[in-house]
Amino acid sequence: MESPLTHDSSSFLNFRRYSFRSPHAHAFRWVNAKRFRLRVPSAGDRRLLAALIGHAWFRDAYAGGGAHADETRHGSYRLDAITPDTYERVGREEGAAVLRMWADRYGEVPDDLEADLRREVFEPLARADGVHHLVGVGEDDFHDWGGVHDEFHEFVLVDRFRGLLTLLVAADD
Repeated sequence: MESPLTHDSSSFLNFRRYSFRSPHAHAFRWVNAKRFRLRVPSAGDRRLLAALIGHAWFRDAYAGGGAHADETRHGSYRLDAITPDTYERVGREEGAAVLRMWADRYGEVPDDLEADLRREVFEPLARADGVHHLVGVGEDDFHDWGGVHDEFHEFVLVDRFRGLLTLLVAADD
């Protein structure tokens, strides 16, 4: 069966590249957005999540090396621990609240970072008709060096109007 997803583009926001009032308020945080075109717009969210998990661009340990087809890790977790059932459908407001609390954890972010977060995170989240939060994994699902992130937030945004699925990961090093 043909995958309903094709990788379109990616972006990376490194908080260290912005000027915070406090020199360490960046806290080594970052956001990675991977966008995929919906080749089969009628595919259900569960099928889209399964296709995403099986996609080579999902195989990313977020340790600086990028995605690799033979990678067995995803973030702090073993890839085999992540299934469509480990995602919980949440409202846009709930997703935005989690990400806003994370972004503002050490105080207000600089204006230029706020503009970039709005463009890369909050606007796509507000447009999504399906928001899925990775919550069904935990310490038992860590890989050999899993758990290095203080916080690891992952959302999958389905925007059928624009024909896009966005994988959003917000974490720290």
